[in-house]
Amino acid sequence: MEKKIRMDALARNHVQTLEGGGPTFIYANGFGCNQSMWTDVVQELQGQFEQVLFDYVGSGKSDLSAYDPARYAHLQGYAQDLIEVCEACDIGSDAILVAHSVSCTIGMLAAIQRPDLFKHLVLIGPNPCFLNDPGYVGGFERAELEELLELMDRNFMGWADFLAPVVAGADERASRRLNNSFCSTDPAIARRFAEATFFADNRADLPLVSTPCLVLQHARDTLAPMEVGYYLEEHLPHNRMQVLDVTGHCAHMTHPKLVADAIRSVAKT
Repeated sequence: MEKKIRMDALARNHVQTLEGGGPTFIYANGFGCNQSMWTDVVQELQGQFEQVLFDYVGSGKSDLSAYDPARYAHLQGYAQDLIEVCEACDIGSDAILVAHSVSCTIGMLAAIQRPDLFKHLVLIGPNPCFLNDPGYVGGFERAELEELLELMDRNFMGWADFLAPVVAGADERASRRLNNSFCSTDPAIARRFAEATFFADNRADLPLVSTPCLVLQHARDTLAPMEVGYYLEEHLPHNRMQVLDVTGHCAHMTHPKLVADAIRSVAKT
């Protein structure tokens, strides 16, 4: 039975493993993305480390029949995916999670539940709460996010055309890749994941994270402004912030060497 559960997780989340020496890196995608977004970073580190890639259920080449609206209505359901993928891959305690955007929160939730799972978290553009709040700058007013969801309902392709360049900054190649990824996702699933992502507030979970974290903060990022980085510095234990001179929200796609170098530095610790 245990073997079947492991095989089910590997197929369900379309897990791919690239062999190499040293510690294991596991990559967790941001909203609307799939494992191909990591291609450039993976190539930078090819053969140097073992690298594990996966898709959340509902994205990429995951098993869509496994999608459960109740499970994935909240980020904890995605954190359970991550835990089960790690267990299926027999990832040891020296594993390093490399997470982007909402997966930073998902990864922290997994690390809280299973503090033995990861040696380190590398968090690219984390934001525990996208909503502005008195004394907290998350990046968006509630009305702006509600308008974004309404656009998804009215014109899914138009929503993708709008969001992709916001995430990619001025990088046209990254924008095209993101747009293609957004448009390949089932609209209903994307809509539910968007709601779970943009209306989550996990600020109270930050002090519970005992795993050391490297926060890779983009210098100019609409989705995770510098104020969020400063908030994480103050409230996330055992963290170190590195500001990347990057415009946009996806340095792993626009500046993969910067991200690969940061990952290497963590692997040496």
